[in-house]
Amino acid sequence: MTTVLFPGSFDPFTDGHEAVVRRILPLFDRVVIAVGVNSDKRCTFSPPDRVARIRARFAGCDKVEVLSYDGMTVDLCHQVGAQAIVRGIRGAEDIEYERLIATVNRRLDPAIETLFVLADDEHRNISSTLEREKMLHPSHS
Repeated sequence: MTTVLFPGSFDPFTDGHEAVVRRILPLFDRVVIAVGVNSDKRCTFSPPDRVARIRARFAGCDKVEVLSYDGMTVDLCHQVGAQAIVRGIRGAEDIEYERLIATVNRRLDPAIETLFVLADDEHRNISSTLEREKMLHPSHS
């Protein structure tokens, strides 16, 4: 069984995130969406709320599992049996940041590959920050 991990803070999980998952679903037997808990980062939505919202988006899709975690992403890969990590790339601004994270993960475990999925054109300008602002201030959307 091939398992891939899609980690992120997902505060909130956007249509762009969902599009990445829908595109990778045919490639893997199991997609684990991992909501990262970082005590240094102030999130608007609690981890249980973020997990519940994502689960609702994928209700009925038995290939998708959603959980929250803290700690190292590579350690979670070992726990869930993931062979790879998937990261979405919206544009050039994301590449260097994601490359650095992928390099660290590869040093921690060279057997776990990081795969980059380029965002569809319609999702390139979607960010959790903008979506969060729309949710918090709906009259200004």
